[in-house]
Amino acid sequence: MPFKEVCRMEQRVRMLTDFDTGVFEVSELCARYGVSRDVFYDWRRRRESGDVDWFMDRSHAPHSCPHRTPAALIAQIVAVRRRFRHFGPKKVRAWLMREHPDRPWPAASTIGDILKQAGLVESQPRRRRRVPQPPGGVVAQEANDEWAIDFKGWVRTRDGRRCDPLTLSDTVSRYLLEARIGPISTEWVRPVLERTFREYGLPRAIRSDNGPPFGSDGAGGLTRLSVWWLKLGIAPHFIPPGAPQNNGRLERLHRTMAEQTTAQRAATPAELQDRIDAFRRHYNQERPHEAIDQDQPAVRWQPSPRPMPDRLDDPVYGPDHDVRRVRQNGYIKWKGDGVFIGQALTGELVGVVQRDDKHHIVQFCDLALGAINPAGRFLRFAPIRHGLRKAQEPPNASKVSTINPVQSVEDHPG
Repeated sequence: MPFKEVCRMEQRVRMLTDFDTGVFEVSELCARYGVSRDVFYDWRRRRESGDVDWFMDRSHAPHSCPHRTPAALIAQIVAVRRRFRHFGPKKVRAWLMREHPDRPWPAASTIGDILKQAGLVESQPRRRRRVPQPPGGVVAQEANDEWAIDFKGWVRTRDGRRCDPLTLSDTVSRYLLEARIGPISTEWVRPVLERTFREYGLPRAIRSDNGPPFGSDGAGGLTRLSVWWLKLGIAPHFIPPGAPQNNGRLERLHRTMAEQTTAQRAATPAELQDRIDAFRRHYNQERPHEAIDQDQPAVRWQPSPRPMPDRLDDPVYGPDHDVRRVRQNGYIKWKGDGVFIGQALTGELVGVVQRDDKHHIVQFCDLALGAINPAGRFLRFAPIRHGLRKAQEPPNASKVSTINPVQSVEDHPG
């Protein structure tokens, strides 16, 4: 028994013993022991009741609680949490409401208290709510408007091998289309995407960072992989450099996947891939997702109506374009001289169209890559990155391109 509680009980006994001597008035005893007259009379009544333990503290809990959650519901709540140990109270409630919609499930806060009493969750310090930021990039409205792709941070298995998981997710439905371990290279990523495109169809855009194999510092930020996307009619959406929050939905998925697949190191890459496959099924089919009203991604997902073509044709340009094929060294032939465009476009057709200011815009599919100035130098455009401030142009400067907004221009000798 705590020491302070023992002291309180001893004081009650001494106070009433002093009262029995007849030497002290009630007011004097109350002042001496630091209690009110009501408290004194309450303890005297309890002693006179004949209760042997009259001087001990009693619980103030009600004898009955009509709003208490029934034991059967508590058992089901605890069972779901034990089955899905990464579910929080909101997800536990969403899962139970979907499986048993006819039962009166308590609020998420009550479920949190039940799980805490069962020792299944730990109290977390409240985090300061962040100031909401405007969304970066194009806002997707429907499934397949935009997919997001990235390599999750690498991990090492117990046999010493490095593993780089590639993830591909639909932005709107949160459906995890692919999660696979492999090297960070175009030669490996492209066949994975080909299988995905044939199974699910084509998205309208793919969001990625600026690193290989997705992006580069070349014209338009293109690589061989993103050149292939453009030929398929898929717009590459590059996030601003050093701003992973602009691909935050995929980054949040990576955190969840790491908690459930790499908290304990796998023995081999094959074992890690088995964990990732199981996570992908769970994430798509079972796990409620708060951002889509606690639905499962599979409920919101639907295949794309745009099928993967059996062959790719060269892009078609307007009659006002001069068409050039990029040579093996990344150059095109222009007015008797060679102009370097970029090796990512080797073998591809580009269109060159003249502007009023005598600059010639070099275009691939619907993307403006840069401009050839009157001196025959190629000024390459940086990739369009939503969320960046536009570059300040000097007064009376002529606008180089009216096809796509230019955010930065780099001078590359032709």
